[in-house]
This record gives sequence, structure tokens and C-alpha cells, in this order.
Amino acid sequence: MNLLANFLTGLSLIGGFAAIIYSLEGHFTFACWAIILSVIFDGLDGQIARKNPVPSEFGKELDSLVDVVSFGIAPSILGYVFVYREFYFWATLVLFIYLTCSVLRLAKYNITPKEKLVNYFYGLPTTVSGGVLASFILIFRKHRDLSPPPVIFLFIVLTLAILMVSRIKYLNLDGLKQVLGKSMPLLLVIALISIIFLPEITIFALFIIYLLFSPFVVKFLHFNH
Repeated sequence: MNLLANFLTGLSLIGGFAAIIYSLEGHFTFACWAIILSVIFDGLDGQIARKNPVPSEFGKELDSLVDVVSFGIAPSILGYVFVYREFYFWATLVLFIYLTCSVLRLAKYNITPKEKLVNYFYGLPTTVSGGVLASFILIFRKHRDLSPPPVIFLFIVLTLAILMVSRIKYLNLDGLKQVLGKSMPLLLVIALISIIFLPEITIFALFIIYLLFSPFVVKFLHFNH
């Protein structure tokens, strides 16, 4: 189990590295999809790791280091090169803050006792923040005549950075399973069908729904336990 989980973590790292290379080469659509694939591999890795009766400290540290690359560095480079293409001080500062917050978020996760993370995380997961930025840019790549206004883009980046280091509670996969229950397979089928026909919008919408509504669901569950 640990070997398979680490293999999936490695695939997530490949996705993050590919996203960086694609961004520098100007292949922004490929870069976005590489990050989204990393999100999928990271989710699968987490599910398999949870099924292992003996937790792997190595796997835990490896996963966090890979997340820094795939959901911290890769989205930062993608956003900077796509929106600005040349040096811009405020973009550099905001994206550095985003990267710093993603590192802090992962470090905080590593030292948080697991009994406090039964159904939720503290702070927005880096996978979601990276996915939001990648899918946001993917929408603008679909409509090449559009480009995201720099101020709006920086506002989104800064908001994600603040959420990552906040004390706001977000559902983890176990929490999602508990909330969705038996309807989860049906919702997954609907989501997959939507992704086939409207991939960019559907993926962005899924991340935003999680970002906006997850804290309210956690609060509801907390008060009922």
C-alpha cells in the first residue's frame, strides 16, 4: 500500500514538474491540465495511504514536499508567465506570498495531530488552491480572445493564500464521503459527464463550490457531534 501511495505521489510530482516546463514554454493549456492531474493523483494517493494500517512517515513527508512543487511552485509560475510574461513587482510579491502560504499550510498540516483532522482540514488545502488557479486560467485559454484582468487575478491569488493559512475548516475526503453518503457515486457520474462536455467550467465550478460551501458544512457537522 505504501509503495503504491508513493508511486502516485511520484506521478503528482511529474505533473507539477511538467506544468512548470509547459508554462515556461508557453503551453499554458497543457500546464493547467498537468496541475489538475496532479490534484487527482494526490487525492488517490491520500485515499490509499489512509487504508494502510501502518502510517508511513516517509510517505507523509514525501507527499508534502511534492505538494509544494505541484500546488505551490507550479501554479505560481503558470500564473505569472500566463498573465504577465515579464517582470512585474506586485505580481512577484503576491505570488511569493501565495507560495509562502502554501508551504506554511503544508508544514502546519504535518504537525497537526491526526485526531484533530477526522473529517476536515484547517485552512484551504493546497490541492484546491492550485486547482482553482489552474482551472481559472484554463477557462481563459479556452476563450483566447479573453485575458484575466491582472488586478482580479492577483486578488484571487491573495485570497487563496490567506485561506490556506486561515483557521477555517474544510472537509477532507473522509468528510466528503460522510456528507454525500450514498449519493456520492451518482454525483461523481454527473460530474464526469459535465467534465466531458464542459471540462474547464465544470472543474472550476467544483473547486469554487468546495471553497465556498465546505466551511459551512463542517460547521454544521461540528455542532451536531
